[in-house]
Amino acid sequence: MRKIEMVDLRSQYERLKADIDNAISGVINSTAFIKGPDVHLFEEELQRYLGIRHVIACANGTDALQIAMMALGLKPGDEVITTNFTFIATAEVIELLGLKLVLVEPDINTFNISVGALKKAVTPRTRAIVPVHLFGQCADMEPIMETAREHNLHVIEDVAQANGAEYRFSDGTVRKAGTMGVIGCTSFFPSKNLGCYGDGGALFTDNDDLAALIRSITNHGMKVRYYHDTIGVNSRLDTIQAAILRVKLRHLDAFNEARRTAASHYDNELSAIEGIMTPFRVNNSTHIFHQYTLRVTGGRRNSLRECLENEGIPSMVYYPVPLHMQKAYAHLGYMPADFPVTNNLCDQVLSLPMHTEMDSEQLNYITDCIRSKFK
Repeated sequence: MRKIEMVDLRSQYERLKADIDNAISGVINSTAFIKGPDVHLFEEELQRYLGIRHVIACANGTDALQIAMMALGLKPGDEVITTNFTFIATAEVIELLGLKLVLVEPDINTFNISVGALKKAVTPRTRAIVPVHLFGQCADMEPIMETAREHNLHVIEDVAQANGAEYRFSDGTVRKAGTMGVIGCTSFFPSKNLGCYGDGGALFTDNDDLAALIRSITNHGMKVRYYHDTIGVNSRLDTIQAAILRVKLRHLDAFNEARRTAASHYDNELSAIEGIMTPFRVNNSTHIFHQYTLRVTGGRRNSLRECLENEGIPSMVYYPVPLHMQKAYAHLGYMPADFPVTNNLCDQVLSLPMHTEMDSEQLNYITDCIRSKFK
């Protein structure tokens, strides 16, 4: 049996090696390392895949979130609501820009932002909502968008973990994750469903004027070289990464289907085990399983993780410490008991190996080990 990895990038590379190597060598031979043709071509191809007017590539997913808030003109003191159960990047850009971070509980089943908690958090000072499509399943965007329209709020989607997921509205309309809010933001970190071989990110929007402003902000605030119309940053996707992403974009749907197949195996083998809760599915979103995350109840999560480690099976806790208990955010004034749902999840969640190259031997070995622990 091949060694089990949380994310097996080597095996995926070996499968795509000829196309990846040709893409990289093409950039090297052209020496167009910054803003080369592959960057524009990748943006166009991702636009078509998403069904959106504009994709603007940038250096990473964290930059994408910051640039989105800059482009929307959010001012220090403006309140931005997001989930307490997410990677730190979602929150840190809000703080970096001097905005007021407002954290709310996730839904205990989906792990995504609780719509009820979100609605209660809106105040006259609220200017934006940042729903995170955590672990690969869309947040409940229809009521989120309704709340945003009611209060005239911007919706910035954090789609870093859900590239390719789809959300179905009650009227039958289907939209890709990241195309429902005014701006979608994503990361192409190597472990993502659509990942490059370094850092990378992008912003999505259907608004022409906003797209032009975003593109300017990513390039030092320039539209015309050396004429700076606004305060900007230096945030570029380099050409080699764009060339790699062009190859991998062609396989994204197949990648996501392979993850679903692995997730189905986990579901079938683990769902009947008392003390383990397999990932909850909603009817109005597909799930592309950036992570396959269990809830392990009864205080047995850490012992299960230790057992798996002893058997050569990696696992991860996303996330062990909620945002409201991080030292960097103590100034927000939240108390440990303010977020019981978040605290509960941080004590229970455990993510199993999940990637595009998992085979039945590996999957059987993992689930056999878990079942033996829970006999």
